[in-house]
Amino acid sequence: MASSGGTLALIGGGEWRDGCAFDQELLAASGGTEVLVLPTAAAYERPERLVVQAAEWFAELGARVEGLMVLSRADAEEEAMAEVVRRATFVYLSGGSSLHLRSVLKGSAVFAALQEAWEGGAVVAGAGGGAMALTDPMVDPRGGALTVGLGLIEGLAVFTHYGDLSEDAHGVKLHRSVTLAPRGLPVVGLPEQTALIRDRTGAWHAAGVESPSVFVDGALAPGGLGALGAPVR
Repeated sequence: MASSGGTLALIGGGEWRDGCAFDQELLAASGGTEVLVLPTAAAYERPERLVVQAAEWFAELGARVEGLMVLSRADAEEEAMAEVVRRATFVYLSGGSSLHLRSVLKGSAVFAALQEAWEGGAVVAGAGGGAMALTDPMVDPRGGALTVGLGLIEGLAVFTHYGDLSEDAHGVKLHRSVTLAPRGLPVVGLPEQTALIRDRTGAWHAAGVESPSVFVDGALAPGGLGALGAPVR
């Protein structure tokens, strides 16, 4: 797993509402009061409403939100968009379609800028589909198999909305993700309003209303987050 970069937060969904107290921790880690929200994954779901929701949430935490409407591949190749991301100290990718997010950002100027910002110490957070797409491999939301992700972080996959019966009524997708994962690859089940956070030292910890579940080689890992192969705090 990568060992460089700023703080990374992978969130199970249900972002920007009561229970997401970890956002205060992420804001402090950024060292600022500005949050850049990319509603890319929700491009076809009135993304402007998500930006308003984020702005209302972070205003209560003393921060200001800027929405960056990177909704298409053409947007993601605009240098002006990339420069905004490059300068950011806290970038938050909303939930939505991980497949659309991947198709828009993979190999783009905006994603290169996101990598640069994170490697320079910025906080990067992804929720729901935004979290899934940041890893490589990535859980395919259509059936649970693993596919190519953006790869900001490698060597693990996350299954978001874990435990949500409306997302995976009989656990079929999760079962497929866990059983098809390569040997030794951790697959982390992330409930909504629950974050898996990697700090600048490379140590992992969990925050939020529930706890992540870590699966390795088809079963729950007895060491929990320790199975991620990095320090845990």
